Amino acid sequence: MWRKEDGRQHNPNEISTGSGNPATSAAPAPPAPAAPVSPNAVACLSQGIKIKGEISGGEDLFIDGNVEGKVNFQNSVLTVGPNATIKADITAREIVVRGRVQGKLDGADRVHIWNTARVNGDIRANRVAIEEGAELHGKMEAGKAPAQSGETTNKKSETPKVKETGSDSGKFTPGAAVAGAN
Repeated sequence: MWRKEDGRQHNPNEISTGSGNPATSAAPAPPAPAAPVSPNAVACLSQGIKIKGEISGGEDLFIDGNVEGKVNFQNSVLTVGPNATIKADITAREIVVRGRVQGKLDGADRVHIWNTARVNGDIRANRVAIEEGAELHGKMEAGKAPAQSGETTNKKSETPKVKETGSDSGKFTPGAAVAGAN
């Protein structure tokens, strides 16, 4: 900080014995310690980066570039940015799609398709959210898989037969499901 002092010029060869401004001392200031990196920091592949091959990791990842191959982040969140073009099968705990994806999406917990997204491939997740305006071409499998027991039964599971009537207002069709419903 500069401060005007009683009109006289400061001589750079003068040594000050008083408490002066440390920024004007001859010794350079020690370098500031590097800021620690947060363990929750999201890695980023920005727009303009192109990758062909396999990407895997244990941290959250934001992709806004082009990726072709396979993406595996089983215990993390993978976000496909609005400028991204992905031609890969994606496996992650949670997948958020805002750009273009061509390939299978396998989200252990959740898949969220934004209204700006264009997905061409199958989706499998415990919970699926698709915003109005999103474009999706493929199959979707949502909800928890049926519990597998060690016992085998010889019972046949039959779907109940529905009798058609003239008026269907207010009735639900067996087999109708809501994505992620329990």
